[in-house]
Amino acid sequence: MTAAAVLYSRESHAFRITLNRPEKRNAINNDLIEGISEGIKQAEADPDIRCIVLTGAGDKAFCAGGDLQPGGGFNFNFADPSTPYGNLLRQAQNCPLPILAVVNGTCVAGGMGLVAMADLAIAVDTAKFGLPEAKIGLFPMQVLALMKALVPARTLREWMLTGELFSARDALESGLLNYVVPAEQLAECAEGLIASLAKTSPSALRRGKYAMRVVEAMSFDQAIAFAEGQLGLMSLTEDAKEGLASFNEKRPPKFTGK
Repeated sequence: MTAAAVLYSRESHAFRITLNRPEKRNAINNDLIEGISEGIKQAEADPDIRCIVLTGAGDKAFCAGGDLQPGGGFNFNFADPSTPYGNLLRQAQNCPLPILAVVNGTCVAGGMGLVAMADLAIAVDTAKFGLPEAKIGLFPMQVLALMKALVPARTLREWMLTGELFSARDALESGLLNYVVPAEQLAECAEGLIASLAKTSPSALRRGKYAMRVVEAMSFDQAIAFAEGQLGLMSLTEDAKEGLASFNEKRPPKFTGK
């Protein structure tokens, strides 16, 4: 992996991963995938980190999808049932830290998967989105695995079947984004979410992310029974005991993530 493909920085309780191929509109190649994956690992290993921020370099594009140029990294090992990009999506789903996508510009194709794998997503109001793979004889197969749980079926079918671009406002109204703001407010919006996440219990978020994923495939009866057991286990954590003590003592909690 080239050192410049992805940049890392720590800002208070946030670990920032910046896609750093602005000359290629931050298109995805193997170096970029490896860089994001390594960044997630580093963030998980740091007990002071409360969230991961994923964004793109420059002001033109968050991510233009897979690098389709010869040698760009759009290739497959057909002897392997999984792909590096698919494995990255799996890794993000299993990540115990909240992931915030900060979309600073155009986001299409595989870039949409990076947004979908995040727990929260905000975008600049000028950003354009799209799943144009069908226009070049492909289809957003891997992105579909995550997008189906975020976007209404009719809307998702239109995006995937027509391949047309759509606005940040449309992405917001369809459930892909949490907030859409002007460019000058993007950093402030991100910092507000980071600050909110930093106040929460790491152990609660860890178990909460796990529970949210597991209950998606459960019936109500299965989900409520699972939730009851999880709630009992969470009450045994040090964070839960600290949270209850701080509430009764009317002071801010000091969570340790244990």
